[in-house]
Amino acid sequence: MENQTGNAVADTQDVAVSETSGSQYGQISINNNVVAIIAHETAKKVPGVVELQGSLADDLAGMIGKKAKDKGIRIEKENEELLTIDLTVVLEFGVKIPDICVQLQSAVKEAVENMTGQQVYAVNVVVQGIRNMGEKKVED
Repeated sequence: MENQTGNAVADTQDVAVSETSGSQYGQISINNNVVAIIAHETAKKVPGVVELQGSLADDLAGMIGKKAKDKGIRIEKENEELLTIDLTVVLEFGVKIPDICVQLQSAVKEAVENMTGQQVYAVNVVVQGIRNMGEKKVED
């Protein structure tokens, strides 16, 4: 299978789950969008994470229907068995950034592996900004 890269919605290729999962009944494929939603929902539950923030490419994709739950998430297939997940986040002002990032990496890795059976090679976190929880997002 080719190396798959790109944001979760733009890359509509399926990510195959390990062969043992459901193999007696047929093939199981999980779309990158599903992995992105799992990562998004898990990240929202980590204390100190204000939001996932997309890039300019995500903003452009929003014009053609990209959903908010994919924003700031990129899924890359390392090989047949391993995924790399990139998250771009805004954290709450005053938190210990390295501690929150490690919690975020652990939670997302565990959730994706448990729900999909797919092994996660890495969860890379980019802290795009910090914000007070009461502060509203400022649009440029």
